[in-house]
Amino acid sequence: MGFGRKEHEFLGDIGLSSRNLGCYVGGSWKANGPVITTVNPANNQVIAEVVEGSLENYEEGMEACYKAAKIWMQVPTPKRGDIVRQIGDALRAKLQQLGRLVSLEMGKILPEGIGEVQEIIDMCDFAVGLSRQLNGLIIPSERPNHVMLETWNPLGIVGVITAFNFPCAVLGWNACIALVCGNCVVWKGAPTTPLVTIGITKLVAEVLEKNNLPGAIFTAFCGGADIGQAIAKDTRIPLVSFTGSSKVGQLVQQTVNQRFGKCLLELSGNNAIIVMDDADIKLAVRSVLFAAVGTAGQRCTTCRRLILHESIYDTVLDQLVDVYKQVKIGDPLEKGTLLGPLHTSESRKNFEKGIEIIKSQGGKILTGGSAIESEGNYVQPTIVEISSKADVVKEELFAPVLYVMKFQTLQEAVEINNSVPQGLSSSIFTRNPEVIFKWVGPHGSDCGIVNVNIPTNGAEIGGAFGGEKATGGGREAGSDSWKQYMRRSTCTINYGSELPLAQGINFG
Repeated sequence: MGFGRKEHEFLGDIGLSSRNLGCYVGGSWKANGPVITTVNPANNQVIAEVVEGSLENYEEGMEACYKAAKIWMQVPTPKRGDIVRQIGDALRAKLQQLGRLVSLEMGKILPEGIGEVQEIIDMCDFAVGLSRQLNGLIIPSERPNHVMLETWNPLGIVGVITAFNFPCAVLGWNACIALVCGNCVVWKGAPTTPLVTIGITKLVAEVLEKNNLPGAIFTAFCGGADIGQAIAKDTRIPLVSFTGSSKVGQLVQQTVNQRFGKCLLELSGNNAIIVMDDADIKLAVRSVLFAAVGTAGQRCTTCRRLILHESIYDTVLDQLVDVYKQVKIGDPLEKGTLLGPLHTSESRKNFEKGIEIIKSQGGKILTGGSAIESEGNYVQPTIVEISSKADVVKEELFAPVLYVMKFQTLQEAVEINNSVPQGLSSSIFTRNPEVIFKWVGPHGSDCGIVNVNIPTNGAEIGGAFGGEKATGGGREAGSDSWKQYMRRSTCTINYGSELPLAQGINFG
């Protein structure tokens, strides 16, 4: 079936059509759930139809995935790494088309859409190297003729539930690592970005088929909350990675914990940038602009609070208001656009409600503050002067709204940074080494990401990504995050003929 609009024709290059089946189960595309339409946030025009999955489709997919897990975990780890390498190569070949799809369906500007797909490619490269480094320890034993060692084995199946704001990158953080660790992956993509879910899955499926491997190693569903709840409840899935709000994440965690499963949670952020009196102001302003306006304020790492030293408060604010007024708002696929639409019309309404709440709590709008009359979900990038103690500042408004506040001392600034329930990302701008090391130390930022002289967003894949407190405590992507996707066993081997006991116990 052809597409109704010429600008959608490129989707045929990645196997999409005007009507798509939304489940890849047991190596086949099928679905018998509701038919939904996916829309372009820039104009709210229909892109395509998707048939969502049903619980019947889910059960069929899980039965096949459970069987495939027994095969996949027996494949040598470097060979699993080679499969992930091939997935990365397949993504490279379609980088431009997939990036354009992310921009079209999610609404982020094209460079960010392409960058998101590149992030999965980078994760594939990282995972390939990791496939030869899943090392355990050899531990000295206190007993003669004994050796202690660690072995790492696959969990079996990893469930990945992703959100609309990064419809495929977060899959990459999880799936690339999970696959090389010997796990099958069950992916439920965001309900409002089903074409991204289908497009990425088609490439993965082609790689598995080319290598004569069961397609059920990678199982994917487009669907609603019923599919997510099924994943959370399913005892066949030892680990569930969930990205979304703190409220929903807490429900997922409770459900998974009831069956003694494990959770990786990437939840809300309420991120701050502190600008000290000795900061490079030009660098700070550029960083705040990207951190607060990028992805229309819909990153979990978006800067939502700007904490300025009182001596440079007016200088920074004047420059920032000036650059905000120069931000090009428009079609995310057009060159030069810096601010695209919010993802849904509901998001636009939430922005308007949020502005009213801000005003009712004493917030002063310095620039922006309104939705833009258009077919799309556009709003103005907004700067608000407000007290750090206002209730609204403690919450995450998923839009390009930046709260600005003053401080006098480093201790005061750190206290403001740490005063919110969330604890994902943070950054400070300073040239002072003493301030830097206090900031990254035990009495500094309480976040999982603690930056210096860079924005709160745009994290590299080589580090572990995640946050503390209401952000959920999960760590994904780089560093030693792989350990969460495996089962560790401590093995003690007696290669002698005696039976000495630990702690010198003599039993009979």
